[in-house]
Amino acid sequence: MKKVSFTEMKYGTKEDYQLLSELEKPYLTLTTDRIISELKRQGEDTLSGYQITRLEHALQSATRAYRDGADLDWVVSALLHDIGDGLAPQNHDRFSAEVIRPYVREEVTWVIEHHGIFQMIYYAHHYGWEPNARDKFKDNIYFKSCEDFCERWDQASFDPDYAVENIEFFEPMVREVFNRKAYDRKHIQPGVVKGLP
Repeated sequence: MKKVSFTEMKYGTKEDYQLLSELEKPYLTLTTDRIISELKRQGEDTLSGYQITRLEHALQSATRAYRDGADLDWVVSALLHDIGDGLAPQNHDRFSAEVIRPYVREEVTWVIEHHGIFQMIYYAHHYGWEPNARDKFKDNIYFKSCEDFCERWDQASFDPDYAVENIEFFEPMVREVFNRKAYDRKHIQPGVVKGLP
């Protein structure tokens, strides 16, 4: 395999960076495969103390979104909203948002990025924390969308008896989203509020 000539980026040539650009293309096409692999790995992780695995929570959230008639951005993002749990448990919401940010509506990314603080409404009082910490975002145009996402699809998705669609059902949807041109304004749609169905 061809390799670049530099050992420090500042000494790279145009040819080096053209080579890297070409080599990156097949890697980018495999993004969905890596995401699906990570989701499957989360099926091996028990959410300590919970009745279901991380994968089951993801599938349940996405299934609820799908059955509610949510659009593709919402369904895929519901599936991936906790994808960061394994590597960034203290800020998984922001990590997960960065995974989807180049491909979905700004509204949806904002919701995923902030769902952690919005979820505190359900449990923070048990720890002596501020359950209404999310109120600092009251004036944000995406506040209601995040509130609804948490109420309808996230906090309600820990039920071991809820019948979910399997990962193979969602895989074509994930592929469709991650095959989009990154940061294309027609998909990012800054400032657009569609809300949940």
